Amino acid sequence: MAHGGAPDIGVAIVTGASRGIGAAVAYAAARAGYAVVVNYSEDSAGAKTVVEEIIDRGGMALAVQADVSRPADVVRLFDEALALGPLTTVVNNAAITGNLIGTLVEVPAETVQRVVDVNVAGMIFMCQEAVRRLSADNGGSGGSIVNISSTATKAGSPGTWVHYAATKGAVDVLTVGLAAEVAKQGIRVNAVAPGSTNTGLHAAAGMPDRVERLNPTIPMGRGAEPEEVAAAVMWLMSTDAGYVTGAVLPVSGGR
Repeated sequence: MAHGGAPDIGVAIVTGASRGIGAAVAYAAARAGYAVVVNYSEDSAGAKTVVEEIIDRGGMALAVQADVSRPADVVRLFDEALALGPLTTVVNNAAITGNLIGTLVEVPAETVQRVVDVNVAGMIFMCQEAVRRLSADNGGSGGSIVNISSTATKAGSPGTWVHYAATKGAVDVLTVGLAAEVAKQGIRVNAVAPGSTNTGLHAAAGMPDRVERLNPTIPMGRGAEPEEVAAAVMWLMSTDAGYVTGAVLPVSGGR
C-alpha cells in the first residue's frame, strides 16, 4: 500500500500507528514530507485507513504487520520499510496496558508478561534494529529515534496500571542510556511522555471517562489531544532538535 515518488526527508517507521497517538504521528510525519511505515499488530483495518488517508493527501505510506515483541517480526518490519526509501526515523509508540484496571496484585501473570514483552522487550528490539540500520559506524546515515513514554512514571498509576507505569520507567532509562551510547554514531534518541490523552486506550480498559475524571488534577484543566503529542514527537524528529538527545519531554498540561 505505497504511493508516490521519493520521500522528501526519508522514511519514518511508526509502531502502533493504526490509531491514537501513533496514527497522529503518522499523519504529522506524512505532512512533513516523510514516507511513513504504519506498523500494526492486529488492527489491519485501522492501519489501512491511516495509509489510505496519507495517500489521498499526496503522501507515501505502507502498512506493515509486525509484533514488536518478536525479534523476527522487527527485522522484517525494517526490511519492508526499504520499499519506501532510506530510513531516517523510528518512532516507538507500540504499547499495551493489558486492557484491565486494578491493583498490581490483581494483574494476572500472563498479562504482566505480555505487557513487559511488548512495552519493554519490544522497544528494546526496535531500538537495537534501528541502531543497526542508522548507525554511521555501520555505514548508515544517522537519524532519530523517539520513544513514547508516559508521565505515569511520576506517580506510578496506583490502583490502575502500576505494571504499565513500571514499563514506561524502563523506557525512560532505555532512552537516556541508549542516547549516550549512540550519540557519536549520528543517532539521537529521545522520548515524549504524554499525560492524560484523549485516545481509545482508556475505553479499551473499561474507563471511557478516565481522561475527563482526571481533568481537575491537570493544571491546564484538560487532557491532551493526540495531535498535540504528535507535535512534540515531530519536533524531536526534526533538525530543530539537532542538539537534543537523551531527553524525556513531558506533554502533560503541567501534571
